[in-house]
Amino acid sequence: MHRLIFFLSFLAFCPTILSAQQYDLVLEGGRVMDPETGLDAVRSVGIRDGKILSISSDPLSGHRVIHAAGLVVAPGFIDLHQHGQELESQRVKALDGVTTALELEIGAPDVAQFLKAKEGHSLIHYGTAASHVAARALVFGAPLPAGEILPKSGPATDRPATAEQISRIEERLRAELDAGALAIGMGIQYTPGATRREVIDMFRLAAERKVPVYTHVRSSGSVEPGSSIESVSEVIGASAITGAPLHIVHVNSSCLRDSLECLSMIEGARARGLDVTTEAYPYIAGMTFINSAIFNPGWQEKQGGISYGDLVLPDTGEHLTRERFEELHSSSAPRTVLIFSNSQPVIDKVIPHPLVMIASDGLPGHPRNAGTYSRVLAQYVREKGTITLMDALRKMSLMPAQMLERSTAAASRKGRLQEGADADIVVFDAATISDRATFQKPMEPSAGVRYLLVAGTVVVDEGRIVPDVFPGRALLGPTKSAAVNQ
Repeated sequence: MHRLIFFLSFLAFCPTILSAQQYDLVLEGGRVMDPETGLDAVRSVGIRDGKILSISSDPLSGHRVIHAAGLVVAPGFIDLHQHGQELESQRVKALDGVTTALELEIGAPDVAQFLKAKEGHSLIHYGTAASHVAARALVFGAPLPAGEILPKSGPATDRPATAEQISRIEERLRAELDAGALAIGMGIQYTPGATRREVIDMFRLAAERKVPVYTHVRSSGSVEPGSSIESVSEVIGASAITGAPLHIVHVNSSCLRDSLECLSMIEGARARGLDVTTEAYPYIAGMTFINSAIFNPGWQEKQGGISYGDLVLPDTGEHLTRERFEELHSSSAPRTVLIFSNSQPVIDKVIPHPLVMIASDGLPGHPRNAGTYSRVLAQYVREKGTITLMDALRKMSLMPAQMLERSTAAASRKGRLQEGADADIVVFDAATISDRATFQKPMEPSAGVRYLLVAGTVVVDEGRIVPDVFPGRALLGPTKSAAVNQ
């Protein structure tokens, strides 16, 4: 009895013993930054069971303590637009500070298959849109080959759909939303045969199912008809007619020299109550598949008047000629090509714009896959000084999380560094973080991310990927989320 009393008294006077059991992991003494509350102070962060349980000015104890003095502790970056979903792309995303990477522009051709293949095998969180492009190809009798997200230019991309075909496309998209898709993804420039009526019908479906539409607009460049201004007008109009939230992907490469005018259109739509958002990446070149419908006749004018020599094969550095272009465009084999159609002054004006969130459009072969987020921090925060560090974090974490809240309640716990939030956290050196990927070495990982936590699990430890850990989980759309939570 005396022993029991002594033991209980000992515990009462030794709170450090209790606190040592309190947290799985503590990030100690870092510069904690939360873009929602504006917190920017030296704090310690206590994590347990994948959640942030404490943010304290007092010392915390845990099974592991990471000393973060001199480092920024921020919400992990959320990439709404990531095509490269294989493990090697996930590794470079993690070293760029990304904890969630989603295929929302186009979407996976088979949502259930996409989710099943990644379950238990993903370094970071994942999710996808339902692909209008793939559904259309399927209905036209040209289903996409395994591993591909875009069809070859041909009847399935160029012909208008009949009313019966549109109904079948909608039926497929409903099934994909039921399987867990977060949105409807539309690459309208890749399906030029889609009429304005077909586009509106897809937005009506999104409104019916209470999910957004993420879209690559119909065209780019300044030539009318078919300008970027007209193309942005089309989708803003579809959103206004139907009430579906709209996210316009890579405004920088869709609008080129008219990017600021496109942004003013988005500002005007938002000022009048429309739910319209957008994104950009910090590079002057785009990249896509050369046998796609984006290179149908008239493509040069629709890409800002570029020439064949502005197209470059990423694996060889070859600048194309007309003959080489015709050979590759007519091929059934998909091959990526870099498109040098933008300018640095345009990008430098777009990235700081308050409505622009950061998304990479990542795919192997382009440095944006590995370097987007570190590039923004290095160039626009540290070197140019056109964005504050807090605003950059907002563009990379909070704004994408708030967009995702249209699709899934789980997003309300992401993009923030607050008690109760998911422990998706990046710890980086603001003085040295930088992109190292180039057009010659596009998969070179960024430098400066010291630690990365996904659901409380350390996946980057002292700047290196931790082997054989796969804490990434699916973000599911409203239909699947409701079923899971029942």
